[in-house]
Amino acid sequence: MFESVQDNPYPDTHVLGEGPEPHPLLRPVLPLIGRWHGRGEGEYPTLEQDFRYEQELTFSHDGRPFLRYEARAWLIDGSGAPVRPAGREAGWWRVTPDATLEVVLAHPTGIVETYVGRVSGNEVEIETGEVALTPLAKEVTATRRHYTLDGDRMTVVHDMAAVGRPLQHHLTAHLRRRPSS
Repeated sequence: MFESVQDNPYPDTHVLGEGPEPHPLLRPVLPLIGRWHGRGEGEYPTLEQDFRYEQELTFSHDGRPFLRYEARAWLIDGSGAPVRPAGREAGWWRVTPDATLEVVLAHPTGIVETYVGRVSGNEVEIETGEVALTPLAKEVTATRRHYTLDGDRMTVVHDMAAVGRPLQHHLTAHLRRRPSS
């Protein structure tokens, strides 16, 4: 085991030019690498009211042909103050030679999703191939995510089919790339 992060010869990198060189297959998704932070709004027919949230996404790599992904969100009130933790997920984005994406995401609420998708210019679209649920997890049957990049800005739109409802809009977030620390 490494004594500290500095002793680890295989660190993830959040900024191009630091750490290992990105694998050539990552070329289509290099603009995603980094920490992103911003706010969003959510809705769903089974919820009593719409909500606002803050979110942070992190995409990193260790030189192999996939990205490590982590997301965390927290609900905010009308003034933007944090109310409580909300969504959390972690996973991996694998890029194939034809720029197809294979994504695996796990949630602490007992949901594991596999996605397939494509990168096209400054847009990424992924859609669930499978959703696995633990016995106590909320019923989610499908999701779709659309990421649009514009320089240091990212818009994420998340659609969901859950608890007997068809695939429909659930979340929209507007994020900005954070400077590396």
